[in-house]
Amino acid sequence: MAAPKLAGPAVTPPPPLSRGPRRSVLFFAFAFAVIADPVSSVAYAIEAALHALHGDLALLLPTMALVVGLVVVVTANYWQLVRRFPKGGGAAAAAGKAFGAKWTFLPIGALVVDFVLTIGISIAAAASAVIALFPGLAPIRIPLALVLLVVVAGLTWFGHGGRLLFAAMTVVFVFAAVTVVVLGFAAPHAVGTAPARTDPGRSAVLAVVMAFPVAMALATGVEAPSTAIAQLGQLDDTHRRRFGRGTLALLLVIVGGLTLALTALSVKLHIGLPGADSTQIADIAHAAVGPGWLYSTFQLTSSLLLLAAASSSFQAGPGLLKALAGSAERPGVLPVILGRTNRHHTPYWSVVVYLAAAAVIIVAAAGQEQELVLFYAVSVFVSFLVGLLAMARFARSERKPALAAVNALAAAAVAFTLVVNLLRGWPVLSLVATVLIGGGLFVRWVRAGSPSGIEDIERQAETG
Repeated sequence: MAAPKLAGPAVTPPPPLSRGPRRSVLFFAFAFAVIADPVSSVAYAIEAALHALHGDLALLLPTMALVVGLVVVVTANYWQLVRRFPKGGGAAAAAGKAFGAKWTFLPIGALVVDFVLTIGISIAAAASAVIALFPGLAPIRIPLALVLLVVVAGLTWFGHGGRLLFAAMTVVFVFAAVTVVVLGFAAPHAVGTAPARTDPGRSAVLAVVMAFPVAMALATGVEAPSTAIAQLGQLDDTHRRRFGRGTLALLLVIVGGLTLALTALSVKLHIGLPGADSTQIADIAHAAVGPGWLYSTFQLTSSLLLLAAASSSFQAGPGLLKALAGSAERPGVLPVILGRTNRHHTPYWSVVVYLAAAAVIIVAAAGQEQELVLFYAVSVFVSFLVGLLAMARFARSERKPALAAVNALAAAAVAFTLVVNLLRGWPVLSLVATVLIGGGLFVRWVRAGSPSGIEDIERQAETG
């Protein structure tokens, strides 16, 4: 008897998209909306590295250069994934095809945790950006973050209509950040007083090696293009590959360029660890351009970009639960109630699940995004590791030893990053949550008769 098929949405593909301006507009909307998450990570990843370095500015640029280098490696893996899975699927599809359906649940569990953490850290960072602009709001940091959380969750009710707005927010933030960088290098408003070295006797190499895994939160969101291309049903496989790879290239240029530029500016202007009611990126902008409309624009656009990143996960996370839940006619792995949608196709009970989970971690972290960075850099790296191992196996089976060696080396670097962050203590909770969620979904999948199609669950979530 054949295994039942996991419920997937019955989607009628739209007519092919014509060449010319329409396709360019589609790429703009798709690419800049998808990269909102990784671009927003710039707002807290550099500060996370500086905390891990105990304020040692002299080592900040080497640390972030190492981080960007590893982001390049991870991006290269997803470049391969887009080539192999042009209809979408990401690490879950790769794991299922390479190791069998049961291994799909590890990256799925990691994704569920990652979406919750993305929402929590993005909302907390957005609140911090607002407080840096309006310090009088500092006493209500947690209520402010929770209000922003509820607002973003509420907007999710209206479905995916905000994608073009996300793209616009990303573009505006990039322009504001570039302006800050240019003016900061050319004619800075002020120079800070942070010392270059805080502990000259410490081994620089060891300090960098131990600090860079913390800032690998910068890599979160790199996986998004490989799954989001499933939304592009109006394109054929060739053009979906081009869109996916073009988005990955754009992501790498913008995220890597902004990260290194803002890091170098921080070192040049001696901007160290921020005060309790500010952020490092806010202090960098303030020193570069001074108080005024440009600084306010930078802070507001960074806050809106962070809210856009949270909103994106508020769509992707519940969409994943909806795909796992199936429907009344074709039940899936999770209770059918999680798949119920409104007229905008929003699975509202799944949104409530993510809202509650994100609220808990925001309160637990006292609304401080830096308290969540370590947890964030664990869950998504589980997915990265599985994807890299899968691609290494594909390369070996296709007798491409050079590519297999590159993927294996990248997997070793990702594994090292994961282990270092786990050794810091509390972040192990992210791994525990990933394993428990993945294991629980596996058990329910087996009890449901091991329905086929679980490898394509990310694609189903996107097309749904």
